[in-house]
Amino acid sequence: MDLKQHLESLKYDYVRIQGDLEKIESTGHSPQKMLEKLESIEQEIKETKEKIKKGS
Repeated sequence: MDLKQHLESLKYDYVRIQGDLEKIESTGHSPQKMLEKLESIEQEIKETKEKIKKGS
């Protein structure tokens, strides 16, 4: 998978997890693990964008 495809996949996962997070919060469960996953994806998106920028 090239970097741009990987970035799109990460963005898709991020949006999906945000939706899941809203569902979890509405049921009163702890969102901590989902928030940690979002932070992890945010960091990976940042790193992937930097790699793409360096490759341009």
